[in-house]
Amino acid sequence: MAKPRESALKGELKNDLKQSLDHGSKPKADHALEEPCEDCDSLDVSFERHLRYDLSREQSQSGELFNAMARSVKEQMFDLWRKTRLADSQYETKKVSYLSLEFLLGRTLGNALLNLDLTEQCKQALKPHAVSLEELESHEHDAGLGNGGLGRLAACFLDSCASIDLAVTGYGIRYQYGMFVQKMDNGYQVEGPDLWLRDGNPWEVRMVNRIVSVPFFGSTKSYIDKDGKRNFVWQGTQDVLAVPYDMPIAGYRNGRVNTLRLWRAEASDDFDLTEFNEGDYTEAVARKNLAEQITMVLYPNDSSENGKELRLRQQFFLSSASLQDVLNQYTAKHGKDFSQFSSKHVFQLNDTHPSIAIPELMRLLLDVHGLDWDKAWDITRSVMAYTNHTLLPEALERWPVRMLQHMLPRILDIIYEINGRYLERVAHRWPGDANKLRAMSIIEEGDEPQVRMAYLAIVGSFSVNGVAALHSQLLTSTLFNDFYQMWPQLFNNKTNGVSPRRWLMHANPDLSTLITKAIGTSWQRDLTQLTSLNGLTQDKAFIKQWQQVKFDNKAKLAALVAQECEVEFDLSMLFDVQVKRIHEYKRQLLNLLHVVHLYGRILDGDVKDMVPRCVLMGGKAAPGYAMAKLIIKFANNLAHMINSDPRVKPYLRMAYLPNYNVSAMEVICPGTELSEQISTAGKEASGTGNMKFMMNGALTIGTLDGANIEIREQVGPDNFFLFGLSAEQVAQANDTQENQIFSPALLKVIALLKSGHFNLVEPGIFDPIIAAIEAPKDQWRLAADFDSYCQAQLQVANTYLDKETWQQMSIRNTAASGRFSSDVTIGQYRDDIWMAKKTANNNR
Repeated sequence: MAKPRESALKGELKNDLKQSLDHGSKPKADHALEEPCEDCDSLDVSFERHLRYDLSREQSQSGELFNAMARSVKEQMFDLWRKTRLADSQYETKKVSYLSLEFLLGRTLGNALLNLDLTEQCKQALKPHAVSLEELESHEHDAGLGNGGLGRLAACFLDSCASIDLAVTGYGIRYQYGMFVQKMDNGYQVEGPDLWLRDGNPWEVRMVNRIVSVPFFGSTKSYIDKDGKRNFVWQGTQDVLAVPYDMPIAGYRNGRVNTLRLWRAEASDDFDLTEFNEGDYTEAVARKNLAEQITMVLYPNDSSENGKELRLRQQFFLSSASLQDVLNQYTAKHGKDFSQFSSKHVFQLNDTHPSIAIPELMRLLLDVHGLDWDKAWDITRSVMAYTNHTLLPEALERWPVRMLQHMLPRILDIIYEINGRYLERVAHRWPGDANKLRAMSIIEEGDEPQVRMAYLAIVGSFSVNGVAALHSQLLTSTLFNDFYQMWPQLFNNKTNGVSPRRWLMHANPDLSTLITKAIGTSWQRDLTQLTSLNGLTQDKAFIKQWQQVKFDNKAKLAALVAQECEVEFDLSMLFDVQVKRIHEYKRQLLNLLHVVHLYGRILDGDVKDMVPRCVLMGGKAAPGYAMAKLIIKFANNLAHMINSDPRVKPYLRMAYLPNYNVSAMEVICPGTELSEQISTAGKEASGTGNMKFMMNGALTIGTLDGANIEIREQVGPDNFFLFGLSAEQVAQANDTQENQIFSPALLKVIALLKSGHFNLVEPGIFDPIIAAIEAPKDQWRLAADFDSYCQAQLQVANTYLDKETWQQMSIRNTAASGRFSSDVTIGQYRDDIWMAKKTANNNR
């Protein structure tokens, strides 16, 4: 065991880390990534040192213990972090930059301990303090860096990139406040500030030697230089400092530690002294506040003009800072020679949010580094890759030209130039077709001209991928068909995946232990090895063990529901769960209509052969999304009526979990038996919750939408509860003039809603929901799918009666989940898009 040293070691390690992050330095030696930390204390010694010297005694004991352990675990990563950077630099590894406005990390401690193989050491270090690891983890705040599936996907991808040994840096924003904390007031969603940084973030390192400056506002001018070349200057800008905070991302027991670099906005000067000396103190402070507002809150409500402006500033801030960082590292080695840039770098744009990186890279190459247009464009289009995450046209971002002209004038100039040159190619492809030019233009005409950011992303990228087979097919056949006709080689599919470390090994340790005892350890590095579980579906002893693990996990979930919702879930009942962002296309409303249907049956005495179930819902609604917030209110009112009626309690219970987040999902996933994946077919790009539930042995009821299709293909139709219209049938129904047809069962549900039974003291509040159900042209097809959904739910109930059959189906779902490991997905990105390789100095 290493001898205790003074707390100055921490500062030395930080300095060492900062020096190693300077890509201009050369490595001194060939370091194998698997080598243990040679210069830091063991975990228990480091933990005691941090408790003794580094932390304030004013903190609560549990919080103090968590911070000491987090700093100690981070310290264990420092040496590996340094060696990873040195190795990547030495072997000239192709570097991937993953640009995303969201990284929904959740808590870091447990996952870091797992990947570093320090869990048992941590438990031993905690024993003298009489605290469990689970209690310690509860004191870590979920990182407020994301909202939903997009951000959680980015977090899973970073975990997989490190675990399969790829040199990938995540770039995001260090939001001071997360999306919001969701509370319930009389059933209504109330948004409160997510103060996730109130106690600091022990995992981050502020990298003061990598600060860059991001320009806003001002104007552009051009001039002809002595060589006759036209140059452009972006002048009179208001610059904002982008200060990087790095977080380590450890691979699974392979020695690699990648980096998530988060940018914080700070004013370039504390005050404008001229304004201050002239007495305009208010304006001086306002400018400082305006700069630092950029990274104040995740995804502001963009229903207002100010919200739109702030969101655009966030996107440009992220893109510009990240690109400058990469270019600074490159030029430190290669100077102004950009001939190798395309072979050494690739940028993955996670949705349209960072697509403004395309014109910004052009600006940096043209105006800062002096390249001509053709060379700059060749480089840009060779390094940018775009992932699309939505089929909803309204979700494809458009920015008013006037807003860009005011905020980013030089960027708008470049967008116009890109568009003009690109439209020449469109004109050659479709001569004389003015409608085609108008439809494909990056600039959308109208009273308020808009920049179509998805179009810009396609035009400026060498790869465009969807995130599930159906999604990618619909992108090329409908949404982006014109672009597909012009550049079919750009388009490809990369079905999403989730991290088995986070969502099985960490979230469900009992099931992981059972699996390892049954089939060995190979599945831990290759999830497709879970198929070996299929050979155990007739093993009654194994089935019984599997059932016991699920029962224990249900107990943990029931405890969470009791704590957060004050609702008692009966462990003998079917646990039926739908947790995800609230949106009409995800059809929480269809689920609620079925619950009303069951509720009505119980009140009518129609309970023969009814399988009791506990229904759990959770998810946040965007602050400006009135219908989504009304659906939450309806769910809460419905739950109240169900839980307060003693006639209903033996058959049905319901809870709405407030402030659904990653940590809650880590409890929900293992305890769920029925996973609700019921979006309108053709509307959900992929989904990842469906994969997490499947991986933990939940059975899916779902439509042929997103990744549901591939899940069903993997597990087999007999182990999936299918219902509803297909995407093609939904499209056909939307194109016809036929009105909705309401079944007797649905009419009964609607009648109960219209009676005001669920809003006795708030008359009329659910009228918009009733109107949406009855709408003649309901694009979400609630009425069309209702009967099919109810029939599938009857099939669920009948199957659940046979406990052994249900457990066999559960085992088959887990066995088939290997295809949906994010390791598989990232391997496809690596081979098909990034053309990246593993590092050269390992034998894994």
